[in-house]
Amino acid sequence: MLRSMYAGISGMKNFQTKLDVIGNNIANVNTSGFKKGRVTFQDMLSQTNAGAQAPTAGRGGINPKQVGLGSQTGSIDNIHTQGFLQTTNNPLDIAIEGDGFFAVFNGETINYTRSGNFYLDQDGFIVDANGNFLLGTAGNELVNADDGAGPVSGYKMRIPTDAQSFSIGDDGSINVVGSNDNTVLNIGISSFSNPSGLEKVGGNLYLDTQNAGHNVAGGNVSFFTPGSAGIGSLVSGTLEMSNVDLAEEFTEMITAQRAFQANTRIITTSDEILQELVNLKR
Repeated sequence: MLRSMYAGISGMKNFQTKLDVIGNNIANVNTSGFKKGRVTFQDMLSQTNAGAQAPTAGRGGINPKQVGLGSQTGSIDNIHTQGFLQTTNNPLDIAIEGDGFFAVFNGETINYTRSGNFYLDQDGFIVDANGNFLLGTAGNELVNADDGAGPVSGYKMRIPTDAQSFSIGDDGSINVVGSNDNTVLNIGISSFSNPSGLEKVGGNLYLDTQNAGHNVAGGNVSFFTPGSAGIGSLVSGTLEMSNVDLAEEFTEMITAQRAFQANTRIITTSDEILQELVNLKR
């Protein structure tokens, strides 16, 4: 069989993957805190017909003769650029301006998110849309859990039920007015040297991995104070939206579609050549 046919098949599979990633990006164009994906390709192993030869006294050197065998998926990256901030005027809608992630606790593990739409449950704890507790550097209850790559500890934060109002500063501090509870509350931010190494687990959440490079603040708390040590600051009353650019995604979709069609044409042409070979004996 012709090698070009298998090269075309590999190209079709790769561009199907690229279209899947583009479709997911477009589907999440309005998902708060979503980070778009990107597919990169690599060439596959090449078949060597003749190796390179060094020059001699009477002849120059000869380059290798190789035929490529197609392409393969090199990586599927998450692009962690800043999304634009949408004003909501809800004090529990919190955006991170800069690097870092919120940490949330589901009772067993700690996950990370850029989606800052939080709420108060009936006991006054700050939770996300899935009921996970928002963690910080100071709060009401210390929890110790695993985040997928090792032990992490942080504090749950509870707004007293007798509080009249509260506000959240850009350093994560929560100022409660009209309560007899003097507990210090401070939202913490997790930092990773390689945020693309985080694993998506759905629900706008990420799980730490061995390649994410979790930066530990030290002590009993594994989170940084927002605005310190190069970590992003918080903006209360706003939400970070998706960083998906529709114009870019539609352009990439057209490119992937045409590339897919070109690879199908390779298979069609290879099939016609095989048909001519079969028709030689008549």
